[in-house]
Amino acid sequence: MEFGSEEVAKYLRENPKFFDEYADMLADIFVSHPHGGRAISISERQIVTLRDKNHILQEKLRELIKYGKENDVIGEKMHRLAVILLTYTHLGNSLNGLYFNLREDFAIPHTVLRLWNLPSSVPDLPEFTPTSDDIHIIAESLVHPYCGPHVVDEIKQWFGGDTSQLRSFAMVPLRSEQTVGIMALASEDPQRFYQEMGTMHLKRLGDLVGTAIAHIE
Repeated sequence: MEFGSEEVAKYLRENPKFFDEYADMLADIFVSHPHGGRAISISERQIVTLRDKNHILQEKLRELIKYGKENDVIGEKMHRLAVILLTYTHLGNSLNGLYFNLREDFAIPHTVLRLWNLPSSVPDLPEFTPTSDDIHIIAESLVHPYCGPHVVDEIKQWFGGDTSQLRSFAMVPLRSEQTVGIMALASEDPQRFYQEMGTMHLKRLGDLVGTAIAHIE
């Protein structure tokens, strides 16, 4: 009677004492080395497997440490931005501080805002330039910030000048108790804001900026 490999594997999993009873067999069974053609004993094969698993775990650990350090750096930058936004009581100064921080600390070369639904506005500021209903709909519909190579022409025009060199964009809704505007970010680097990137930090940025601006009288 012949048994398939799955049946043998199932039997061994269900009977872990098998090799306790037939320990001498381990020395007589040889299998192929996973990284070469030579034959090795089962115990050697197990050591190789454990080494491979250890290598994978080490790589995952290094990756987690890397992401942890990156998140720490971003967290520190967000903290500095929060301090800047809380420092000013005049909206124009707060916006200037925001633009400076995003450019110098976050290395975002182009940032524009359009604001509405605020208790007070400064008509002289470009951020209060009237926007179309389409922009309001976009801002309201964004559950998460958008990242990618395209934005509507109206938003692209906000950056002024020659926008043909802008290759990637992010649209971030600004919210407090309600949506108070939208922030658009742009870069000449097509990979700066790519479609598959995580948007958690951008969402936190939008919440921070929206709340800070909404509470400036």
